[in-house]
Amino acid sequence: MTSRKEQLKSMFGQADAASRSPEEKGATDDTAGARAIRRTVAGSVKAMGLSLDALNEQVSDARRLRESLASGERVIEVDPALIDVSPFADRLSVGPEDDGFAALRESIRDGGQQVPVLLRPHSDAAKAGRYQTAYGHRRVQAARELGVAVKAIVRVLSDAELATAQGRENAERRDLSFIERAMFARTLIGSGFDRAVAQGALSVHKSEMTRLLQVAEAIPRHIAEAIGAAPKVGRPRWLALGEALAGEAARVKADDEIASARFRNADSDRRFQMLYSRLTHKAPKRQEETILRDAAGRRIGSLAAQGKGSVITLSGEAGEGFGAYLAARLPALHAEFAAVRSANE
Repeated sequence: MTSRKEQLKSMFGQADAASRSPEEKGATDDTAGARAIRRTVAGSVKAMGLSLDALNEQVSDARRLRESLASGERVIEVDPALIDVSPFADRLSVGPEDDGFAALRESIRDGGQQVPVLLRPHSDAAKAGRYQTAYGHRRVQAARELGVAVKAIVRVLSDAELATAQGRENAERRDLSFIERAMFARTLIGSGFDRAVAQGALSVHKSEMTRLLQVAEAIPRHIAEAIGAAPKVGRPRWLALGEALAGEAARVKADDEIASARFRNADSDRRFQMLYSRLTHKAPKRQEETILRDAAGRRIGSLAAQGKGSVITLSGEAGEGFGAYLAARLPALHAEFAAVRSANE
């Protein structure tokens, strides 16, 4: 089995070196990009508590930074107050609801932002001087909360290029949950992109795109946003929820549930289950009750069906000891009943 040390060495040393030409190997050590990569690597190696997934993410960061610097793109600092989100929403939560957000924010607080985000000049001419995020929404949000500038590369991008960069970044870093991918797919199609562009942004085939849109059409966006990413919930359960939401009465019931304090205080996966249970729970059928009366017409008990059987309840008016008397007489009463039924058959 490959040791952790060998995995780290492979990811940060040999794999990267193998992809360079001899000229690049000689030149890279003197570039700012290489120094940034070494700092990223050193920080990762020191944090031995990181998972290999997190380390792989940093390899992608380092590669992306090296490619940007090699292409001559300049990293600048931007006030987060000037940065807007992408016009094509993908995540259903960025902040406390996002499992990795707190760790990312603390990492930036302690060591600074190591990898720049990608921005484009705002597409709205009336908002000149502002930017839209292609990728790095969580880093922008973390910088905003910390009150620090965002390190960014600014690139002129068409809507299609922005959506593609956004989708590919998500695929390489922190995968979107199923419902986030479904909602992102619907957002792209609803924004006028053809399916080929949307499939490229999400890195999915035609059949998978159809499945994503099927779920997105069944789940109202405000309900998906209320539930959140629900990373443990896959397509079959979202489809089942969509079916349970069919009809105006179900939508009203769903809106009541998502407005409750207990719903808002639960985590995302739990919120999904709470809503699904609320919509699919069937109240037990009301069983008809037969009132038992004595010869004078006074109520002495009741008979109610329960499952495949029946329950007799005796009240105090039946008289003390009547229950025991009835139990003693039951064998004879049952024999009489069986004889009558046999004769009728």
